Amino acid sequence: MASGMSRAIAADRAAYKVFRTLTTRWADNDIYGHMNNVVHYSLFDTAVNGFLIEKGVLDIHGGGRIFVVVETGCRYFAEMAFPDVVHAGIRVARLGGSSARYEVGLFRNEEPTAAAEGYFIHVQVDRATRRPLALDDETRLALAPLTVD
Repeated sequence: MASGMSRAIAADRAAYKVFRTLTTRWADNDIYGHMNNVVHYSLFDTAVNGFLIEKGVLDIHGGGRIFVVVETGCRYFAEMAFPDVVHAGIRVARLGGSSARYEVGLFRNEEPTAAAEGYFIHVQVDRATRRPLALDDETRLALAPLTVD
């Protein structure tokens, strides 16, 4: 670790605005006996897209607009493994013209602090052309309650 850098501290559940419960799978464990790091990214995607579908702003089969990930990252604080239940906390750190920066905390079972925290930036695009589209009012209304300073 470079001089002057401090280790990040995992957030608690109060730092997040909404939660989605996700189950781990047998295949999520790797040879080291814990959930492989790539699974965390799948859980982020599942939590956020599930929220968008539930709110009616994403129609994955027939909608004219979709969301693509353009940047992502994750910090790991504690191990998780099958058969843990993961509670994915979601908040929106920034709403742009055509994008949103989501931050997601993954909480193992009933633990009060995150086992992992990550982010990704979604850009809303036209399904056919893949060109950015401005976030519409419906999407902004759905995301507004999740927005933090």
